[in-house]
Amino acid sequence: MLGFRRSRHRLTTAAAVFGLLVAGVAVQASAAAPAAAATPHRILFDNAHAETAGNADWIISTSQPDPLGQDPSPSAETDWTGALSSWGVALQKTGDYSLKTLPSGSSLAYGGSTATDLSNFDTLVLPEPNTLFTTAEKTAIMTFVKNGGGLFMISDHTGADRNNDGYDAVKILNDLMTNNSVDSTDPFGFSIDSLNITSGYPAAISDSTNAVLHGSFGTVTKSLIANGTTATLKPADNSAVKGLLYRSGYSGNTGAFFATSTFGSGRVAFWGDSSPIDDGTGQSGNTLYDGWNDTGATNAALALNATEWLAGGSSSGGGGGGGGGTCTAAQLLANPGFESGDTSWTATSGVITNSSSEAARTGSYKAWLNGYGSANTDTLSQSVTIPSGCAATLNFYLHVDTAETTTTTAYDTLKAQVLNSSGTVLSTLATYSNLNAASGYTLRSFDLSSYAGQTVTVKFTGTEGSTLQTSFVLDDTALNVS
Repeated sequence: MLGFRRSRHRLTTAAAVFGLLVAGVAVQASAAAPAAAATPHRILFDNAHAETAGNADWIISTSQPDPLGQDPSPSAETDWTGALSSWGVALQKTGDYSLKTLPSGSSLAYGGSTATDLSNFDTLVLPEPNTLFTTAEKTAIMTFVKNGGGLFMISDHTGADRNNDGYDAVKILNDLMTNNSVDSTDPFGFSIDSLNITSGYPAAISDSTNAVLHGSFGTVTKSLIANGTTATLKPADNSAVKGLLYRSGYSGNTGAFFATSTFGSGRVAFWGDSSPIDDGTGQSGNTLYDGWNDTGATNAALALNATEWLAGGSSSGGGGGGGGGTCTAAQLLANPGFESGDTSWTATSGVITNSSSEAARTGSYKAWLNGYGSANTDTLSQSVTIPSGCAATLNFYLHVDTAETTTTTAYDTLKAQVLNSSGTVLSTLATYSNLNAASGYTLRSFDLSSYAGQTVTVKFTGTEGSTLQTSFVLDDTALNVS
């Protein structure tokens, strides 16, 4: 734990602190963003992690990677072979989707030159994986999502280890979220529960504006659970997480059977059971059930609407809004990592610093608010214009260091807010305090899609009490649109 700062460290470019920002920061293209789609939505279904082990048959077609090799114009679920053929055929028939499968024996990768590299797709579907992802694969998946990709994670109940290797989908997907090199600090804002819920029809929440529940493929009312699990939501870690369907008797942060979130500029969906996507048809020798067409649920609409939302084809939904396919992916904040000193930010003198007393997450500079052990207020802000029709996500890494010893009282606080051009607070995204102190930096993400078409100011205000320092250190900010 560090002691308080004894003096402010004014930068040589301090005069820039007082300069007003020009509305509409120049758009900077995100590095390694998924390439522009040749067709509106490019979906990759994973079959490289034992998705057909045991009685499972979680493929859209036996023709891999291209299902069109089995039938170029499918009209019925049996035109392609696999328990997910109904899902694939329904998407194919719209003419708006290009579908591929990552075959068994392959590996997930991002940024390479192969046809199944994630950089060639908008969405990755993981239909109950049954082998662990490698370190390189986890890096590829997380980077893909962070840079704008959609991730559809479908679990099953705990103990559904179909290939008897010691790992079921619950363990595998939790490992992806907690043991990767990109962000292991609860990046999506939820964890998958170790449960085996034998039966039920989880119901949808009431939200007429949600594009996953009310999308172009129909209205979602209920889903099916037949030996599945749920998720525990943690909005303090990622405020974008949202439960859409809940196990009977549950709501809020527990018992979420279907949930959405965002990470970086990408989107995430979770489904707690593979039974709803099983259409009852597939390769011979498998025991399958028709959950897709279950008359007590609306599983087809849920799967298809979620696929569309993940690929960026809906106007709003899940953990955030979305572009209607007319938005150019970009990172909008200027000098996002503070390496150019005070340039493009308005800040209290000394906030943007390369002082070695608090380490930057990357590079040399960061924004260090408060930390004096005396009553003071520090601010940091930047104005930006969010283009119309865009999904927008604000990201920043925050480290909180404190000399306070209380575990119950927030003596020192940092507010993250959005203001309009007149300085009126439109939203307080979060309030952090000495109670959030922890080693290292934690990624914080917030959906700003509702401000598309507006010029807003992102502002951080740190307020410190009269004794015992608390330092709020920010680095590697981003406002991604897609």
